[in-house]
Amino acid sequence: MSSRLGLLQVCAAGVLWGTGGLVVTVLHERDGVGAMTVSAWRMLLAAVALIAFVLLTRRWASVRRTLREHPLVAVTVGCGTAIYQGLYFVSVLMAGVSVATVVSLGLAPVLAAAWEHARAGTRPTPRDLAVLAAALVGLVLISVTAQHGTSAPSDRPVLGLVLAVAAGATYAATTVLGHTLAQHVDPVALTTCATSAGAVLLAPFLVVAAVAGEPVAGTSPGSLALLLYLGVATMALSYGLLYAGLRTTSGSAATVATLVEPISAAALAAVLLGERIGAWGLLGGALILAAVVGLRPEEERPVPA
Repeated sequence: MSSRLGLLQVCAAGVLWGTGGLVVTVLHERDGVGAMTVSAWRMLLAAVALIAFVLLTRRWASVRRTLREHPLVAVTVGCGTAIYQGLYFVSVLMAGVSVATVVSLGLAPVLAAAWEHARAGTRPTPRDLAVLAAALVGLVLISVTAQHGTSAPSDRPVLGLVLAVAAGATYAATTVLGHTLAQHVDPVALTTCATSAGAVLLAPFLVVAAVAGEPVAGTSPGSLALLLYLGVATMALSYGLLYAGLRTTSGSAATVATLVEPISAAALAAVLLGERIGAWGLLGGALILAAVVGLRPEEERPVPA
């Protein structure tokens, strides 16, 4: 697999994630389904779809081998993904979507790059720093000018900020850990194991919602189709693409590449909701795309420290 194809796979995952926020918003406004309830359905439906896929394609042996040889790491990656989702959604409600997005998505590539250079005993090149700076500035511009999603923070913005930092750290750690495991196992098997673990972790939220008398799922065919899309497209397919791309793309490069997520979300809101992106938003998107183009998925050795 070429390194450029791996980078494109990670970018495709980011594009799919960008559609998820709008779907969650629609489900909440139409049916009153809470963010954590939707997250639980997203993981559960993705796990069911992936298990069905591996059975139909006779890949179950690969899944069993992954669980036998790397049980702790596979489960940790899945639980980390589920925890990141929860922390991010709650931080959005408390601190606002712009703050949550900039802090959580912006912190991840910084932490991932710092960890990789510290482990290798190297320092980033000027090109690495330029790519990261362009990506972060672009993320800030496109996030603060976006109108879609929740923008009004609650009365606990400080706690929301702390949760956004925790979400960014969890996202970075999960991506770096997933990159390590992706070098040794089939990406479909890894996605199946990780998603199933995450589904088990989030499943209790469905029970909590039912006991509390809150909406557990939409009842209309359109709402059920949106839930299915969330599980299959924005979870099963997107994470399969991510882990396939991580075989030839470093964790730090992947966290930069997935910053196409807010570009996808802004473009979708402009097309479906008629929202204006604005000049600063367009500049932010251009900077993120320039950063992605400047990535080196097949990592050249950084300058020794």
